Amino acid sequence: AGKDRVIFVTKEEHEIPSTVKLNEEDPDEDHEEKGLILPSGEINWDCPCLGGMASGACGEQFKTAFTCFHFSQEEVKGLDCLEQFSSMQECFRHHPELFPQEDDLQNANPGSNAEQKDSPSISDFSTSKESDPLSTDTNDMPSQLRVAS
Repeated sequence: AGKDRVIFVTKEEHEIPSTVKLNEEDPDEDHEEKGLILPSGEINWDCPCLGGMASGACGEQFKTAFTCFHFSQEEVKGLDCLEQFSSMQECFRHHPELFPQEDDLQNANPGSNAEQKDSPSISDFSTSKESDPLSTDTNDMPSQLRVAS
């Protein structure tokens, strides 16, 4: 089994307000031990789950695009962030040594890109169903959420 677990949520379940109670922010706490979203609602840029994407060559572009996506109120979440993601992808293209494109990975290592999957690539941020390796024929399932285990 992979490291991710796919759970299915109906539209109705998704609309039920969360009953999670957040603790007040403790300034002495280590951000790396918290999840992606801090109790204050802010994005935790130090979260190891981001794989260092928030720092480095395209860190600012990543933060801008991710922030836009996180706070997006659009019906299709992130639809209002295409410009920011385009800017981030443009940055990725300027740093192919850090962000190999999917085509480069297949050309460099045909038939095996299993070991490449640990490094972030453009496809990790894609929202299209075709490029989602976890997507199967789930047209009757309205929404998918990935939960790291």
